[in-house]
Amino acid sequence: MPLLVLGIVLGAIAYFPAQELQFDRAIENMFAPSDPLLPPYAQLKRTFGGNEIILAVYVDPQLMTEAGMERLGKLSGELKQVPGVAATLAVNDGPLGNRVVHQGNPLARSFLELFSGYTIGKDRQTVGVACMLDPRSTARRQQIVEAMRRIIEAHDASGMIVGEPVMVVDGFRYLEQDGFLLGVVSTSLLVLTIIFCFRSVRWVIVPLAVVQLTLLVTQAVLVHSRLHLSMVSSMLTAIVTIVGIGTTVHLIVRFRELRAAGLPPSKALALAAGVLAPPIFWSIATDMAGFGSLLIAKVGPIQDFGLMMAIGSGLVLLSLLLVVPGLALVGRFDADPRRAWGEHHLETGLAGLSGWIERHPRPLWTVCIVGSIMAVSGISRLEVETDFTKNFRAGSPVVRSYTFVEEHLGGAGVWDLIVPAPATIDAEYLAKLRKCEDRLRHEISLSSAFSPARPGLTKVLSVADVLDAGTLGAIDKLPALVRNRIVQAGLNQLNQQMPEFMRALVGNDPAENNRRYVRIMLRSQERQRAEVKQKLIADVDRITQEEFPGAKATGFFVLLTNLVESTTRDQWTTFGLATVGIFLMALLAFGSLRLALIGLVPNALPIFIVTGLMGWLGLRINMGAAMIASVSMGLSVDSSMHYLTDYLNSRRAGRSVHDAIATAHQNVGRAMVFSTLALVIGFSALCLSQFVPTIYFGALVGLTMLGGLAGNLIVLPLLLVLGDRTPKLIDAAST
Repeated sequence: MPLLVLGIVLGAIAYFPAQELQFDRAIENMFAPSDPLLPPYAQLKRTFGGNEIILAVYVDPQLMTEAGMERLGKLSGELKQVPGVAATLAVNDGPLGNRVVHQGNPLARSFLELFSGYTIGKDRQTVGVACMLDPRSTARRQQIVEAMRRIIEAHDASGMIVGEPVMVVDGFRYLEQDGFLLGVVSTSLLVLTIIFCFRSVRWVIVPLAVVQLTLLVTQAVLVHSRLHLSMVSSMLTAIVTIVGIGTTVHLIVRFRELRAAGLPPSKALALAAGVLAPPIFWSIATDMAGFGSLLIAKVGPIQDFGLMMAIGSGLVLLSLLLVVPGLALVGRFDADPRRAWGEHHLETGLAGLSGWIERHPRPLWTVCIVGSIMAVSGISRLEVETDFTKNFRAGSPVVRSYTFVEEHLGGAGVWDLIVPAPATIDAEYLAKLRKCEDRLRHEISLSSAFSPARPGLTKVLSVADVLDAGTLGAIDKLPALVRNRIVQAGLNQLNQQMPEFMRALVGNDPAENNRRYVRIMLRSQERQRAEVKQKLIADVDRITQEEFPGAKATGFFVLLTNLVESTTRDQWTTFGLATVGIFLMALLAFGSLRLALIGLVPNALPIFIVTGLMGWLGLRINMGAAMIASVSMGLSVDSSMHYLTDYLNSRRAGRSVHDAIATAHQNVGRAMVFSTLALVIGFSALCLSQFVPTIYFGALVGLTMLGGLAGNLIVLPLLLVLGDRTPKLIDAAST
């Protein structure tokens, strides 16, 4: 009881700090500090006053009237008042204002063409307001997006906002919503499954209490350590639940057996805890080693994720100690877990499986080896998903709005070029800038076997285009002296009439002694395959470097294209280190090199098989699948530790190899089936998520856990039979 009271007090103390755990929403923090993509991104922000753009889009059949422009101007003004919005840009923000609709005016036609494909569609009905966010603002991006969404929907019920900041904000919003909804659904499914397995309300409360106390204390520790959740570490609750439920179910099964043998509750619990203490300790130690391997990753959030999971796994042990004795022994109501309905069928099946392994090892080896080779060969077919909209369900508002913009307003992918410029921009420099832009427009194309070639960039816009629109392209026809005067006059006029737009196009870098740079704004299709995006970025970089050495491509489009690659870059390195760490823990636990190696195989194999199947099925690696190897390796080895411990105890008691396997199948195999069943059913709730990486994570964890169950019930016994021919295998039993 004192331990239980201490656990309740600890949970109460941790509750309020745990509520303060926040998401780190900065995309740049998903990259390693040394990543070459970050310096240009930082330079873009400090030189041009920000780089995040949100486009508010709607359709107005009366747009090309002064009344339509009045409505556009009103919307633009309201959006500009949103805290955190530095400036807005619309088609009527030029020198003509609402008179831009006068098609008889050559200047009006020039400015319409300038903004066509950027803030106005070619149908002259689709229109957008480009809102440039202020990086210095203290307003949270979520608040900005919500305010802008309210304004555009009040202006037009079918209006929408798009842009990379919107995708990021909505992604985190879905994660937060999932945290509550999926928590309720998955917990409900876990409760129903555990009730089915043990037919006891008390023994439903016990594992859930272990998980909840672990989560509260873990979250409080993270807040105290000033760590934040990211898109990668949002699966904290899921993993703590796996470790907590899996560990507690082994204890419940052993306690139930001892109570059935006639032992009083306190003695049964003490004996069960004594028998399971070593495998529980080493299981959690291997979990911590697996997650700790992520600390070598170069990406900060992945390091934090590894640290969070290691802390959470370790605190499961503390929660078991504080919660289980009191909840298991207090009172006599519903004190004992019962047998599941139809459990005799499970006993028969496990006995039959161990007998099949004894009688037919060769066919099983053949099936395992051939099936594994065929599945694992699919790893070479794996591809990375770089279309960030694929992180959302097809019917979500984010995907619908992006599809609309891509079809009616050019590309939704917004990115930029930072181009070195002289202190004084003259006509000669502008001519060089135009040449670079022309090459970008005409030399970069996309083609496939099913569609004709099309421009790779849907819009290229710089200060040169704005000046050309204002002068009807007449600058190059004037004498050199006059050209430079016209250029300076045009720049001054632009600075007076559209100062925020001017600062977004021409700026000085304070980190380089105020060296001057020009920004070329680019638009491209967001919803493209990874290799198409990578080639597009490479082609843009090549052409720009040829014209302006030292130019840099950056922006959200570039970052998001490389985001998943950044998180997967160290995947196999961390998996390798996790394997080494788990191997060393197994070596310490059993004192046998052979046993440690045997314990690895049935847990590593399902990971390779599931990953290979993803390749064969054409499923792409996203953030939910990125760290599945290291995570699954740490989680699935728990059952192996319990199985090997029970096997060695039987061998120490003088049983034969096959009798020891049969006993382990009944003792540990039953707990493995129950815990795997509960967790797979519970985490099937993740498939309800709006965020596709969460769906991937739930499905892949479920598959690898089922694979781990098969590995521990089939492959592990086969390896024990094979390895037991050498007496060294049972050397560990002597200690």
